[in-house]
Amino acid sequence: MCSVQVRGIVAPFIPPKTALGRSILYVLEGWSFNAVNNPVRMPGYDASQTVQVDAGLRAHMLGVFRNMGIGLVITGLVAAFVGNTPALAAAIFGTPLKWVAIFAPLAFVFFFSFRIEKMTTAGARMAFYAFSAVMGVSLASIFLIFTGGSIAQAFFSASVMFLAMALWGYTTQRDLTKMGSFLIMGLIGIIVASLINLFIGSSAMAMVVSILGVVIFTGLTAWDTQRIKSEYFTYAGHEMVEKMQVMGALSLYLNFVNLFQMLLNLTGERE
Repeated sequence: MCSVQVRGIVAPFIPPKTALGRSILYVLEGWSFNAVNNPVRMPGYDASQTVQVDAGLRAHMLGVFRNMGIGLVITGLVAAFVGNTPALAAAIFGTPLKWVAIFAPLAFVFFFSFRIEKMTTAGARMAFYAFSAVMGVSLASIFLIFTGGSIAQAFFSASVMFLAMALWGYTTQRDLTKMGSFLIMGLIGIIVASLINLFIGSSAMAMVVSILGVVIFTGLTAWDTQRIKSEYFTYAGHEMVEKMQVMGALSLYLNFVNLFQMLLNLTGERE
């Protein structure tokens, strides 16, 4: 995690969690998958099984986006409440408590990483919602810096870009694995640049980081969507599928939140 400083208030910047152990080729329950995990029916399987797999994938992706959407609603409500309650905002961002607000989301990400396999599906979902609330506290600082209109505009722009790239990532026949590798490298680069800029306070570097961040998180949205789709076939028929919905929601949630913040830093009108 790194932080982006805007007018003395540090806003959270958390890189999205990446999955381990990705495979190029899956052979699962009579289906073979090519490099982009498009199903190719093997002999001996009828159309009803094709329908079952398609229906399962749709249900899985809807579960991912449903969890993500609920998380975003929680974050927005908490951020708006804290940011528009002067006494509460001052108590958090005007005192050392701001550091708790900044680093608490990172603690949740580590918690997910180390505990997800031991958690129940309900426990993982509730932990994600709790993380969303904590993230809302961290994001409340934007209401102290930017106008409401510019926040709404950045949110709308981020939503359009996110949905377009998620749709492309889900439907494209292209293997995005190589693109993902470059995006992760770029992500590391902007994290390092942001850390350096905390000390030098360059507005030019902040703008460059924001521009690159928009490109990187837009690309990561497509890449993560394809990855989540691929992982469904790995875990189909297992209890882990519902947990993967929560982890997929977390990845996409972080992509959206960071994309929103980058756009807001670029286009937001300050109070």
